[in-house]
Amino acid sequence: MREPLPARPLHDVGPYISGGVATIPIDTKGLRFDPLGDLYHTLLTTSWPRLVGVLAMLWLLTNLVFGALFLVGGDNIANAEPGSFKDAFFFTVQTSATIGYGGMLPKTLYGHSLVTVISFVSILQNAMATGLMFAKFARPTARILFSQRPVIFARGANNVLQLRLANGRQNQVVEGRVRVAVARNIVEPDGDRMRKIYDLELVRADSPVFVLTFLAQHIIDERSPLWGDTPESLAAAEAQLVVTFTGIDESFNATIHARHSYTWRHLAWGWKFVDVISRGAEGRRLLNLDVFNDVTESAWLG
Repeated sequence: MREPLPARPLHDVGPYISGGVATIPIDTKGLRFDPLGDLYHTLLTTSWPRLVGVLAMLWLLTNLVFGALFLVGGDNIANAEPGSFKDAFFFTVQTSATIGYGGMLPKTLYGHSLVTVISFVSILQNAMATGLMFAKFARPTARILFSQRPVIFARGANNVLQLRLANGRQNQVVEGRVRVAVARNIVEPDGDRMRKIYDLELVRADSPVFVLTFLAQHIIDERSPLWGDTPESLAAAEAQLVVTFTGIDESFNATIHARHSYTWRHLAWGWKFVDVISRGAEGRRLLNLDVFNDVTESAWLG
């Protein structure tokens, strides 16, 4: 019969970011980052300020180049000051944006040829910028909240691993499914060191309609990959929990996914979650996300 042990002190795991990835430090060698070789993915996954900045710089550079080309060809713009880069630049802007004030216009074959090229280039730039920004803006995203820590506490004859999820939007996600796995270092019988991933069987892994919260539970019994583990053994194995969620968002009518991960430091041994669902004054169900990450002391079986 295993003896119940008191709660272990909680580790400081830094700032909480739901949907973040707590990684084991890894130095990568031999993999070159080539942003131009995968330009669409680079621009699609970059931040909005950076994307807008890149598009603005490209637009400005294009107009500067064509403005300089007008000067190289001599006096090609009617009603413009000869040799004025300012007039050439703003004429290029008006042409590429099809503003058409009518004050300046090309007056030579060279000028008309440049206007033709500018029109074609501006069509390409506008089409690509519009498509890229729409793809980035319209991409379905999930707002799934993950608890700051998984907890492990004694229930009956076994320990139970729990982690909590919540729907961060006031809508419904149908056919929600949670998967939890543990990655850890092992030593094979022949002495080879490997990092393996083991699925953790959940008491319930799916929810027909995910509206409030979802409590993922794994019973640590003889069949569990965590059977017999302690805080020290998981630290030695550099254990990491990986949690993924998939479902169909009824607002987007599209599949969404979210993921979160925890290192062994995040595990709260001998703690359990505070209840987040209660009844209000009028008997209505109340979901209190202010205590979503709160835990209370319990015990665990050593």
